Amino acid sequence: MITGLLAKLPQFFQKIPAWLLFGLLVALSATGYGWLGYDTPRTNFLQLIALFGVLFALYGLVLVWPWSRRYLHAWVGAAVGFRLLLLWAIPNLSDDYARFVWDGRLLAHGFNPYLYLPTSLLNSPVLVQAGLTKELFDGLNSPQYFTVYPPLNQAFFGLAAWFSGQNVWLNIVCLRSFILVAELGTCWLLYAPKYPRRVLIYALNPLVIIELTGNLHFEGIVIFFVLLAFRWLQTRPILSAVALVLAVGTKLLPLLFLPLIVSQLGWRRAVVYCATLGVGTGLLFWPFLSTELFQNMGKSLDLYFQKFEFNGSLYYVARAAGFWYKGYNVIQTLGPALSLLAGLGIVWIGFSKWAGFGQNFQGLMCRALLSLLVYFLAATTVHPWYITTLVALCGFTVFRFPVVWSVLLPLTYAAYAAVPFRENGWFLLLEYATLLLFVALEVSYLSKATWTK
Repeated sequence: MITGLLAKLPQFFQKIPAWLLFGLLVALSATGYGWLGYDTPRTNFLQLIALFGVLFALYGLVLVWPWSRRYLHAWVGAAVGFRLLLLWAIPNLSDDYARFVWDGRLLAHGFNPYLYLPTSLLNSPVLVQAGLTKELFDGLNSPQYFTVYPPLNQAFFGLAAWFSGQNVWLNIVCLRSFILVAELGTCWLLYAPKYPRRVLIYALNPLVIIELTGNLHFEGIVIFFVLLAFRWLQTRPILSAVALVLAVGTKLLPLLFLPLIVSQLGWRRAVVYCATLGVGTGLLFWPFLSTELFQNMGKSLDLYFQKFEFNGSLYYVARAAGFWYKGYNVIQTLGPALSLLAGLGIVWIGFSKWAGFGQNFQGLMCRALLSLLVYFLAATTVHPWYITTLVALCGFTVFRFPVVWSVLLPLTYAAYAAVPFRENGWFLLLEYATLLLFVALEVSYLSKATWTK
């Protein structure tokens, strides 16, 4: 539907030679990514939103243009090139990388990162022994919380820290290299000879490129392993479980797909699958196991659901009702309650017999997509990079609302331009009203559409 609307471009554009248009679009996009990745602080909202706007306009033009197969392949190469262009950038739209370096240095020097609160190390000999510095500490955005990054993620942090020593820039380049390799794998999994355009939905998406490669978020690795797990689910269930272990070992979010997997496999095969998942995840955590591990991670996860709030939708509506009824922020009860509600919705989606949700691969991806949507709509915190998984999944379905959402998410950076930090309510209303409108339109259109392969 969206593609059909965008495809109605003025006829005179089609008179431009393909090689000239390709070169012009690549040059403009590369300039935009370089400017955004190297010289746009997140406090400069006008520059940031203008560059994102231009990049998304170019992205939309590429998706609807009648390229030959040769140029479609060239665009995949260009997508890789845009990511390589950002290889040497220090993230300027996110400061999460400081915690990656911090945890990595602890692990590289033989310390369990799950046991140490950053604030407790300032006057500790561990600070010097692990090569940590006050400058690095000052860059942490949550020094009062224990780390929540699972063991495979910690392994990436530790390997990068071991290789780079005290060089923060080299550490960042190493971490970004892991994400780049995973992104190449994701593009390979998305590519299909019959539907070569499908890979471009994800590969060229500006939010995906900036948030994963540019801002160094490890959803890029999670996406690769999740798609691999889904690819192997019916034909190689044990290998699929191993792939999901690696996804969960990077971020815990893929555990949301368990109801869907049980529904697809049936209970007997699902028992073996879940046992493999449990054993594999336990082995990843084994080197770090201690009572403090579960206590500390539990505390931080609990705080995530009961204290952090950013770009919420249903939560913000319920929070406003709570203020009106109670007179204060009821996030301590709302966060867990909405999580439980989302969990029930995900179970329903996983086992639903609703028309269009077949047991084939396309139906599987559709259920996975809507499961994540339900989770994010109920979440207290939805950062822009969270949605990149939806963009990857939507390529296998007729749904394109994740693409629309990705266009709107740069608006959330307006909060960083405000002093003090403050979200813009009008932008939130625009974001979620537009998103829900497109979700409603596409769900109603589902019965008339045919699945892509």
